Amino acid sequence: MSERKSLLLRLDPAIYDALMRWANDELRSTNAQIEFLLRKELAEAGRLPKNTGRLPKRGRPPKGASTEKLPSEEPSE
Repeated sequence: MSERKSLLLRLDPAIYDALMRWANDELRSTNAQIEFLLRKELAEAGRLPKNTGRLPKRGRPPKGASTEKLPSEEPSE
């Protein structure tokens, strides 16, 4: 994955609070919520670059989702 960019964003405190509540409702960080909304609007406007990667998966993977086997799970001969 390519390096992620950082930026300073100044927001009205009321806007930030509303974004934070919305992000919490959707189990996202505020940063992830902002990126989600920006990507959605860029796509709807036809301005999302074709080489844009997918949003990184956040949080803990569901049980049983791992494709790697532990040594104890290897079949014995």
